[in-house]
Amino acid sequence: MKFNKLTITLLAASLMSTVACKKQKSASTGWNYNDSKWGGFEKHEYAGQETGPGLVLVHGGTFTMGSSEQDVTYEHNNVERKVTVPSFYMDETEVTNNHYREYVYWLKRVYVDYPEVGINALPDTNVWRNRLAYNEPYVDLYYRHPAYQDYPVVGVSWQQATAYAAWRTDRVNEMILIREGVLEPEPEQMNEANFNTDAYYVGQSDGLTFGKHQMKDYRVKKGGTRQVRMEDGIMLPDYRLPTEAEWEYAAQANIGSSTYENINQKKIYSWEGLTVRYSGGDERDRGYMYGNFKRGKGDQGGIANRLNDGALITTSVASYWPNDHGLYNMSGNVAEWVMDVYRPLSYEDVSDFNSFRGNVFDKVSLDQDGIVDLKDSLGRIVYVPVTEEENVGRRNYKRADNMGYLDEELYMDGEQGYEYGVSTLIDNQARVYKGGSWNDRIYWASPGTRRYLDEEQSLSTLGFRCAMHRVGAP
Repeated sequence: MKFNKLTITLLAASLMSTVACKKQKSASTGWNYNDSKWGGFEKHEYAGQETGPGLVLVHGGTFTMGSSEQDVTYEHNNVERKVTVPSFYMDETEVTNNHYREYVYWLKRVYVDYPEVGINALPDTNVWRNRLAYNEPYVDLYYRHPAYQDYPVVGVSWQQATAYAAWRTDRVNEMILIREGVLEPEPEQMNEANFNTDAYYVGQSDGLTFGKHQMKDYRVKKGGTRQVRMEDGIMLPDYRLPTEAEWEYAAQANIGSSTYENINQKKIYSWEGLTVRYSGGDERDRGYMYGNFKRGKGDQGGIANRLNDGALITTSVASYWPNDHGLYNMSGNVAEWVMDVYRPLSYEDVSDFNSFRGNVFDKVSLDQDGIVDLKDSLGRIVYVPVTEEENVGRRNYKRADNMGYLDEELYMDGEQGYEYGVSTLIDNQARVYKGGSWNDRIYWASPGTRRYLDEEQSLSTLGFRCAMHRVGAP
């Protein structure tokens, strides 16, 4: 029998239809999946994690973390060490004034009975003040004027940046459920009756007036409905600040200088080469600075008609050339907050996989009947620290707060490690920030450099961008 292309196509279509109609079975029990007659346990096809708004996928791998510049401060606080970072997503650009104003607007619109929430989220515009400079126009205009709407938000503390990321998680997941027909837009949500991802997962969304509110479930019973579960894979993981390891890995972007498993050239900055001026193929751009940083004492950007980096303070977040991951301004414009608590780093006190200092392990608060406690007045699920009593016999951790693990505990000889105000001025409120800014010399633009600031403070040179975990295959 001869087969032509049409016959083969029809046979393939028939075979695919037969496979699609065939019930999936458990390889361990033989029971049908997605069949109410067999109990209704569900297994879903998963196409992979979608890329959330504003994000770029950064493929994970191993790299040498640590300073690649001379240690000019002689602090020895970032020795080179090889670590592995799993794949993750990172914002293509820094968070802008417009992005942040959208956040503050939502807080004021929704939390009508708690106006302090919106007030506390406002950036500190007084960070622009300088006792020997006239910067009042930036104090008054930088955050709100449309001329600066695509410039990076500054004057935001680590705590404020972390709160923004949590809010963004909920807004993006709400958008996804609206797109999938599970919810309808509800601009009238107010106070605790607002969409929160964790509250939705545990069924505490009853106060919402979202139209359909539930998802059609054709797998269990025809016409049946239920809420979306994590097992459906529809909603995204949390937006958050990147870890220091993630940020440095993304800034180095070694994928552009690698062949097979070899790194051909060690980068000093987030771009190729050892210079700070563009030397690519477009002759019109040759000689221009790769990023926005301070060129020298009294020189923020060059002379009139030839402003070499195009900016005297910050500039639009999509300016200059992206690095090999497609990320803009990883070596300039503003320095950026990361999640980590600051410590001088050595080989002994870091993990070589997914390195991070700052873990405080918690759990969902339960009532006396073991049911999830009611959400708080802002519509959020309540979390409480884990206790050592419940972790008796556990080997990987005991207590909730692990910020000072190893360096604050007693050594074998009984000597005390870090003790704030006695042996150090570093405490667990000191957070790392990375990268150079518009007012920094090029030294700080090297991804391995690191500084720290109290998590409640802010600067005119410091902004942030968000990251997200990559679920499944890298």
